[in-house]
Amino acid sequence: MIETFLRFDFLQYALYTGMMIGLLAPLLGVFLVVRRMSLIADALSHITLSGIALSLLLGKYVTLFAGLNPLYLGMVFSVGGSLLIEQLRRVYTFYKEIAIPIIMSAGIGLGVIFISLANGFNNDLFNYLFGSVIAVSQSDFMTIGIITILVIVVLIFFYKELFFLSFDEEQAVISGVNRKLVNMVFVVLVALVIAASMRVVGILLVSSLMTLPVASAMRFAKGFKQLFFYSVLFGETAVIGGLIAAFQLDLAPGGTIVMISVILLLLSILFGRNKKTRWFKKQPPTSSVEQL
Repeated sequence: MIETFLRFDFLQYALYTGMMIGLLAPLLGVFLVVRRMSLIADALSHITLSGIALSLLLGKYVTLFAGLNPLYLGMVFSVGGSLLIEQLRRVYTFYKEIAIPIIMSAGIGLGVIFISLANGFNNDLFNYLFGSVIAVSQSDFMTIGIITILVIVVLIFFYKELFFLSFDEEQAVISGVNRKLVNMVFVVLVALVIAASMRVVGILLVSSLMTLPVASAMRFAKGFKQLFFYSVLFGETAVIGGLIAAFQLDLAPGGTIVMISVILLLLSILFGRNKKTRWFKKQPPTSSVEQL
């Protein structure tokens, strides 16, 4: 396998890209899970499908889009959907969760229309739906590399604000945190990571990579920083193990990665130390935030 890996560039791109996704998805997933926003990944993945389907449709009739990576228009739709979710959360102040199914419904509707206009599914669209190692190109690798650097830099600069907003949003606003700005930056990052993950795990499975490793990590972590460590550990284990298993057994990489994540979750439930996983419900005092 190592010989094959060194011989084919697409396998190297797939592994390196998968490792970056295994890092990014759990990092952002921690904040999503703690803030009870896990389903936002599903909504954005569906709106991203609309952008990719539109790009493939336009590629048949417009020369500009014929040579354009569909991932780029998918990112535009994903970022636009994330901003709309944030706007709807401000409109429906007491029912913020309704913003997610609204965008998800819109994404599914647009996607079905674009797919029907393109006379149904094609191989490219199936690759985005379920993930494909072969489809990972140098362009995808470079794009995800840039997103990885961007996400890490932003998380370093906004870590305190995101931490505070995740546990006590009202107190964070009183303390001077710019909630609108931080939330907007955060959902844009989530949108970019979701769009970038399509090649490896697929649109229909990307949300699992943001939630399952975090759910597993909650059974072992004793604090917020440990939650990041274990989440990334489980995420990378699932991605690398899934890619290796998919290569050896000739299976779909996206589904294999998710099933390994499910197995890790079941094992963590059986053998995890935090039987009640209640530590994350506690609101940290302001002093603890200042020390971070």
